[in-house]
Amino acid sequence: QVQLVESGGGLVQAGGSLRLSCAASGRMFSVHTMGWFRQAPGKEREFVAGIRWSGGNTYYADSVKGRFTISRDNAKNTVYLQMNSPEPEDTAVYYCAAALLVRGEPRTEQDFGSWGQGTQVTVSS
Repeated sequence: QVQLVESGGGLVQAGGSLRLSCAASGRMFSVHTMGWFRQAPGKEREFVAGIRWSGGNTYYADSVKGRFTISRDNAKNTVYLQMNSPEPEDTAVYYCAAALLVRGEPRTEQDFGSWGQGTQVTVSS
């Protein structure tokens, strides 16, 4: 079991920057990949970015590639999502998630077994 707590959400102007954090605890030795998802009002939850917990390999959704950066600090058991040049379309509740027994680059909700409570990000134009 892995517990996740997100923080850092809030209101940001388009073109600004914001950094989300996800503090993890529990059976971290079993984590394969950490990811960020988001859910906008009236839309399904979608994958944003993922990072291999041990090797640090990263991958992104096309919609955020080049603007968002996922990183991790293994010593602090924390994952970050640096959001640069956000757009109003990035407004959503952002969730941190952990995938345990997976291969490759998991991108679906079903691949991730542990979830945080979410943090709201609102981008104003």
